[in-house]
Amino acid sequence: MKLHELSDNAGARQSRKRVGRGAGSGLGKTGGRGIKGQKSRSGVAVKGFEGGQMPIHRRLPKRGFNNIFRKSFAIVNLRDIQRAIDEGKLDASAQIDAKALVASGLVRRELDGVRVLAKGEITAKVDIVAAGASKSAIEAVEKAGGSLTVAAPKAAAETADAE
Repeated sequence: MKLHELSDNAGARQSRKRVGRGAGSGLGKTGGRGIKGQKSRSGVAVKGFEGGQMPIHRRLPKRGFNNIFRKSFAIVNLRDIQRAIDEGKLDASAQIDAKALVASGLVRRELDGVRVLAKGEITAKVDIVAAGASKSAIEAVEKAGGSLTVAAPKAAAETADAE
């Protein structure tokens, strides 16, 4: 195959419709819009209008709600912690908490705390303090000889300090 032999597939390129260019074009006069009425005018988008029938989004019941007290955790995996230790971004001998994870760049923001998940392996003996952790993450850290302490989430810890 040569460069000058390349071409599009048949029907891949179509010229655009030039509407309102005379009766001989087949799209003159009304420009393919039919006659009169709201939809023949410009600037009309009748989303969800069903000809006066109650629209489906109003016929169906509402469902669910947004819990304003829901905690939002920053998530970090064990493989990411191990990689950061190997690259020298985290100190395995020091305690690894949310501030250390933010400083190392593993987590962008603390949010309501950091939750540790067990994706990947960890070989370093580390002491991690987090607002949440999966059971398998705790087991994996303890198997490597370290400890993973689950402290109260940030918002709960702040209210406890105030009392």
